[in-house]
Amino acid sequence: MKYTTYILLGLLLMLMGCSEDTIEINGKGIIKGRVVEDITFLPLENVKISTNPQTNVVFTDVDGNFEIEVEEGQYAVQAQKDDFLASFESADVFTGETVELVYELKPSTANNQPPATPSLVAPVDNAVDQPFELTLEWSSVDPDEDELKFTVLLRNSRDNTVETFEDITEETLDVQVAFNTTYFWQVIANDEINTPVNSQVFTFSTADFPLNRFHFVRKSGSNNQIFSADGDGVEIALTDATTNSWRPRINRTANKIAFLRNVGAQIHVFTMDPDGNNQQQITSQIPVSGFNPDEIDITWSDDGSLIYYPVQDRLYSIQLDGTGLTQVHQTTGNLITEVDFNNGILAVKTNNLSGYNCEIYTIDTVGNVLDVVLTGVTGAVGGIDLSADNSQILYTRDASGFENQQYRRLDVNAYVYNFNTMNEVNVSFNKDPGTNDLDVRFSPTEASIIVYNQDNDGITPGKVQTLAILVPDTREDEFTNAMMPDWK
Repeated sequence: MKYTTYILLGLLLMLMGCSEDTIEINGKGIIKGRVVEDITFLPLENVKISTNPQTNVVFTDVDGNFEIEVEEGQYAVQAQKDDFLASFESADVFTGETVELVYELKPSTANNQPPATPSLVAPVDNAVDQPFELTLEWSSVDPDEDELKFTVLLRNSRDNTVETFEDITEETLDVQVAFNTTYFWQVIANDEINTPVNSQVFTFSTADFPLNRFHFVRKSGSNNQIFSADGDGVEIALTDATTNSWRPRINRTANKIAFLRNVGAQIHVFTMDPDGNNQQQITSQIPVSGFNPDEIDITWSDDGSLIYYPVQDRLYSIQLDGTGLTQVHQTTGNLITEVDFNNGILAVKTNNLSGYNCEIYTIDTVGNVLDVVLTGVTGAVGGIDLSADNSQILYTRDASGFENQQYRRLDVNAYVYNFNTMNEVNVSFNKDPGTNDLDVRFSPTEASIIVYNQDNDGITPGKVQTLAILVPDTREDEFTNAMMPDWK
């Protein structure tokens, strides 16, 4: 009996020993660790931690720490977060032990390659005689096909100013440059991942400024802006849209353009080179003034030494350096609004405060009245221009004779008056009904005239047109949204 009892106790002890061995094999351990950002070693929060074989999924805390309880075994432990490359570490876990892991996650772009160096295509290096409007072209590729943004640097060799054009997504850029100037340009490619890549620096030179014969004014916002143009209609802005500049008058002898500009509340005479450079204020003590600033006109002496301008009922001349201010003429009451000079003769147009009661007459350089061209008419008059031999004068007048407080004009036509015959001829051939021909000037050959044609509502932007004086059916549009033309 005792013998049997001992056998049963032995078997029980053996079974208990086997039970303890099974718990040891299936025991659990701990995987813990920390996740930081590569390079900065700052902790990363909310990193997903998972294992293979699969166990629980946990996320790192604000300090980048995590901990998982797993059964004993071999595991591949993955750390995964958006915008970072996933990272794996192996862990051999034993029962009752802790395995510590450290992850340094790299940004998802860590293996991204920078774009290729941009290749400059056009203008080719050392190109010459480039136009003032040109297209810069280049090419660049990105190995990872990332979207590229380009920055173009354009340096002017005259004053070393650098224009920067940013966030360009195409491989071309249209630019306006100065004439007779050397430029340096470079393109920077940026994939917004890697360090931007710079191209080589190319250089090009622009052509000399063209001898543009046309000048006109265009409204730009609330200001007037002066342009020049060639016979093909290529336009060049000569003044900035931030200033109010109008009434351009060119003198080929002086190689200067005179014009009017607002300086505060005053109007002053300025000059500039034909390319718009060297803009200088000429008048100072006595500014330009009179009826309706948009109607006021100025003129040069033939040799380009003097500029004549109106001040209420007086006419002044001034030298180009701002000296020699001289009163030339004074009316008996009317305001002087327009003036033209040719071969020692001055033509003036006067009007009352409302713009009417107009007269056109000529004077000599000391103010003596020579010939009365127009007087005693109703309606608006303007746009005087003497012919080369002083035998004719071109002007406009409202054939309707209409007058009102708003100075509205209904049917303004261009006329040529002959001093010898004392007759005027209407030359506004083929003018559309309901329009006005304003701001007339002779062409350089005097076979044609240039006009500003506008609807008589006075609101709709008009256009500059040319027409032959002796050919009734010729009228051509030259420039749209343009006024105050000059043709030299």
